[in-house]
Amino acid sequence: MQPETNCSPRRRSGVGGAPGLLCNREALVSGGASQRNVGAGSGDAADALSAAPASRGQSRSAPAGASQRLSRGSRAEGQALAGDREQQLDHSTVSVLNRIIETGVQQSSLPITKITRRHYCDYEHQILSKREQAEEESLFAAIRWPNPPVGKIPFIRSTDPAHSNFVILNSHVHFKVGDQLEVLVHMKDFQGKPKLYGGDYIQARIHSPLLKAGATGRVVDDQNGFYKVFFTLLWPGEVRVSVSLVHPSEGVQVLQRLREERPDRVYFKSLFRSGSTSETTVCNVCLPGELPVCNFTDLHTGEPWFCYKPRKLPCASRISHAKGGYQKSLLTPDESRFFQTDVNIKVPVLSSGPDTVTVEPLGFTESSSLDRSQGPDVFPLGYYYQDQWRPRTYWIRHFNNSADISECLQGKVVHLFGDSTLRQWFEYLTAFVPDLVEFNLGSPKNVGPFMSVDLKHNVLLKFRCHGPPIRFTTVFSSELRYIANELNGIVGGRNTVIAITIWSHFSTFPVEVYIRRLRNIRRSIIRLLDRSPKTVVVLRTANVQALGPEVSLFNSDWYSFQLDTIMRKMFSGIAVFFVEAWEMSLAHDLPHNLHPQDVIVKNQIDAFLSFVCPSET
Repeated sequence: MQPETNCSPRRRSGVGGAPGLLCNREALVSGGASQRNVGAGSGDAADALSAAPASRGQSRSAPAGASQRLSRGSRAEGQALAGDREQQLDHSTVSVLNRIIETGVQQSSLPITKITRRHYCDYEHQILSKREQAEEESLFAAIRWPNPPVGKIPFIRSTDPAHSNFVILNSHVHFKVGDQLEVLVHMKDFQGKPKLYGGDYIQARIHSPLLKAGATGRVVDDQNGFYKVFFTLLWPGEVRVSVSLVHPSEGVQVLQRLREERPDRVYFKSLFRSGSTSETTVCNVCLPGELPVCNFTDLHTGEPWFCYKPRKLPCASRISHAKGGYQKSLLTPDESRFFQTDVNIKVPVLSSGPDTVTVEPLGFTESSSLDRSQGPDVFPLGYYYQDQWRPRTYWIRHFNNSADISECLQGKVVHLFGDSTLRQWFEYLTAFVPDLVEFNLGSPKNVGPFMSVDLKHNVLLKFRCHGPPIRFTTVFSSELRYIANELNGIVGGRNTVIAITIWSHFSTFPVEVYIRRLRNIRRSIIRLLDRSPKTVVVLRTANVQALGPEVSLFNSDWYSFQLDTIMRKMFSGIAVFFVEAWEMSLAHDLPHNLHPQDVIVKNQIDAFLSFVCPSET
């Protein structure tokens, strides 16, 4: 247990991280108790640095090419990567006792202008190995997004989906299954004048409602007001094209500014209690101002987390974490006009001509290999037909009865780590499989941890939320666990299954925060697969959701799209599987929802279990 003290915020010499916490040794010896209650295995750093002044604060998008299923590499490949990447990742691991170091598809065809990034918590000054620096530069290049011209753009000159239109370029062609369909989108402003620059965020899909079929399109920004959208025609019949403007380029520019300048727009809080005395303080990845803070940085991963120190209570008295709320008045009056429901947020762009084509079927020999495409450029990665997801890079099994699921999971321990979108998997499986009975752990509703047991088939299903930042109602401090640490405590093996999703709760932070978290998780996955190569590890991608003026500022699809691009790139070449929640949510006719409806969740579960119990075909 370390004594409680206030430390000087002088920068530590030779360290490029956040301001060093330099304390007088005598002060450290003479202070009171300050150790935080630490849950088993959490490894937080509150023991080491309990109260110190808060550190003071501090774009780009479009992945190159289609949203790709980064196919699982061979186990040998994963093992070969293990030693190399562990050396790379561990190189920048430093003791937090001494310092804290923080760390739909659209592409552009022209050079991009960088935006000026404002320092916040010194994210740009984290210590990285040369390989990590190169990786980070590559990741920023992958999400770089075109900006409007320099200077203030009036609302009337911003993108208006009502004046914009699209046309099917090759509508006169006789289409067959497997052909490419090309669409040209022309954006105009509210005066009906053509836009002369790009940067709008567009989502596009093809669908046949009567067939319950759908697939996403690949959008290419020509940066002159024109966008090309490419579709692969994957089923016969009448196919309709739908294009939507998610955000105008002027709105995306505002989202970029908020991400860099206002990562505090979602704030968190912790309850501290000792006897009859309790206090609540604000918490975050870093905190502005010079007030003393409790440092809950994780000892094993170096993941930073701070709370303002209670006035009367020690840091060790923290008992819970919760979402505090959302900051208001983030936009100027002019900026708020770029975020209007039914005006420029997820509004359809209509066709200036036919919006459907008729697709003829292929013969059996022609179509036999259509659904099994290989290589990194496969797009789309799957499609719906009769409400069933058909991936194009692997065989999927459809688990339509509970007995098939029980047989697949027999003798297995299934760990689900992530947010509420992965909690949906736990809830679906527990409700659908009669033999899976939830064991009451006394956890808060919708928070967890949760556990279900099937004694007949020897199945253990567990869900645990990821560590902060997480916008849940109330999480006990002892249950705040980082995924990387949890993975390090799993032995693994052929009867161990792990599913992970982590994205939505990082949308308000500079991407360096997300990259750091994924590096820690990736390191732990590589170690796990190195010691237990037959462990099945599955990553669930992000998904689209309903957006309004307020939600867009915190959880826009544009933020999710950027984070999803980073996640896919960082886990490329690692022996993991991907459940394509992004395409599954965008391709379906159902309204977009942060928590997709059961038919979409069912298809996600089918894909997940197909990796656990692959088809013999």
